[in-house]
Amino acid sequence: MCGIIGYIGKSKAAPILVDGLKRLEYRGYDSAGISTINNRNIIVEKDIGKINEIEGKTNFSKLDGNIGISHCRWGTHGKITRENAHPHVDCSGKISIVHNGIIENFSELKEMLIKKDHKFKSLTDTEVIAHLLEENYNGDIEQAARKALQQIEGSYALGILCSDEPNRLIAARNESPLILGLGKNENFIASDVPAILKYTKKIIYLENNEMAVLTDKNVSVKDINGKVIDKKIHKIEWNSELAEKGGFEHYMLKEIHEQPRAITETLNGRVENGNVNLSEEINLSEQELRKIKRIVIVACGTSWHAALAGEFMLEELAKIPVEVEYASEFRYRNPIIDEGTLVIAISQSGETADTLAAIREAKEKNAKILSIINVKGSSIERESDSVLYTYAGPEIGVASTKAFTTQLIVLYIFTLFMSGLRKTLDKEKIKGLIERLRKLPLQMDALLNNDEEIRKIADIYKSRKNALFLGRGVNFPIALEGALKLKEVSYIHAEGYPAAEMKHGPIALIDKEMPVVFVAPKDIYTYKKVLGNIEEVKARGGIAIVIATEDDKEIKKKADHAIYIPKNLYTLSSILAVIPLQLLAYYVAVDRGLDPDKPRNLSKSVTVE
Repeated sequence: MCGIIGYIGKSKAAPILVDGLKRLEYRGYDSAGISTINNRNIIVEKDIGKINEIEGKTNFSKLDGNIGISHCRWGTHGKITRENAHPHVDCSGKISIVHNGIIENFSELKEMLIKKDHKFKSLTDTEVIAHLLEENYNGDIEQAARKALQQIEGSYALGILCSDEPNRLIAARNESPLILGLGKNENFIASDVPAILKYTKKIIYLENNEMAVLTDKNVSVKDINGKVIDKKIHKIEWNSELAEKGGFEHYMLKEIHEQPRAITETLNGRVENGNVNLSEEINLSEQELRKIKRIVIVACGTSWHAALAGEFMLEELAKIPVEVEYASEFRYRNPIIDEGTLVIAISQSGETADTLAAIREAKEKNAKILSIINVKGSSIERESDSVLYTYAGPEIGVASTKAFTTQLIVLYIFTLFMSGLRKTLDKEKIKGLIERLRKLPLQMDALLNNDEEIRKIADIYKSRKNALFLGRGVNFPIALEGALKLKEVSYIHAEGYPAAEMKHGPIALIDKEMPVVFVAPKDIYTYKKVLGNIEEVKARGGIAIVIATEDDKEIKKKADHAIYIPKNLYTLSSILAVIPLQLLAYYVAVDRGLDPDKPRNLSKSVTVE
């Protein structure tokens, strides 16, 4: 949702805060603001728009002071206006706050505060916190924060300043992510690692109901009742350059091109000498894993599409019954879970609120939790029995790309691991599959270096208003992901369907204006059926854009446009098919004059329900 960065140290705060906001803008870009303390006065600058736009209108970088907090917003309460932008201040102008989350009892609190003559300037739930702090302040901002937080119901990540105490920065967290960065004579708070990676690699992860007091030299973490907590310091392994554009016009394009490296790093150490080695990562014994009777995968958005592909992999090769659930719906229908169920949670950030709620529901029913995530130290990691990381590195573009393909790779590796344990595949078969898996990075490189046809297709169809994406078997979730990417970054209405379902409704939409994208690598399962579906589209005047296996002469005869991918196994071909779909969405967005890194109304991590 929203992005937060705070600083206290010897340097001027404002330039560091602006730099951090730009690295967090994927979390929200409706509005942004900065608050600093200078000569015991709170100074606030904020406005609507993206960071670069606001910088042209405000004095962000000119703000004086060695302590400050900042915020980029993805609106939940209140319209996108300057008044609703963060930071917010109390009536006295001495207390300033930034907030990510939702205060569920803000209406009751606001009514109470208005009766005590507090004056509100915005329509946000956040401003209630500033006035609660004022109401509880008696010369100690830490104590005021503790009292205020005990009155709040909901989720929050908070940064708090008080001009009467210019040498302390307060942070607090409940259900919304917040980290502390430890530097030399300076310390930081942030919603996510990229914001502060340039300045420090030493990180403390705040847990729910924890509060931190930062000075330029020290960091103290306590629970909401004031008990000191000894926190572990983590060292981030990412190179800060991974969070930069690296010469690409957009993060999205850079991250599409990073997929061969990301997949290689996700495979390294896990597949060696024809074997899959996950035993040391999975905190479940082989005996426990063999007792699993069914798997339930919970996820949202792009991760849900990965889950659907994972269902196909696990049932096809490991012969385990699998169900895929929207995490947002999972806990509202009393799911049937028992000790024989393994719940797999998939989340790039490890902070997705709905997925986190789903695994808590599953844990209450005694299920084992295995999570597939990209960010170490995240909330989902800490609440899972086992974790398998996708080594995608930081993903800045809002539309997920390399996180998706590395999720598919981890699901495939896990499938091979379970197939070996359950003896549904013999060692020679697994070895052969691993050999084909190892070819993927080089095959992806070849695709990425040959995108002329995709650029041409994007230019031709950039003005269309609708599109269909069709696939069968494991290619159906790939079609869903292709449709999602296009609608996310280009704002063209696009829908994904199983190809056979086209006849059950969507075929009514097909005319000469309708591009239909088929995910149709050659295979022994569904290929001939998909050829029939292409004929049905062509018979009704539709435009057939087909992702096909290289040297497929049949497709060349039938398609208006063919995008060829290298030959590989059926399931692995579906992963290769992701690349042209991502590039198509990217080039259409750019041709329409849009910023694919910052799609409207979206944020990278959905950390509130």
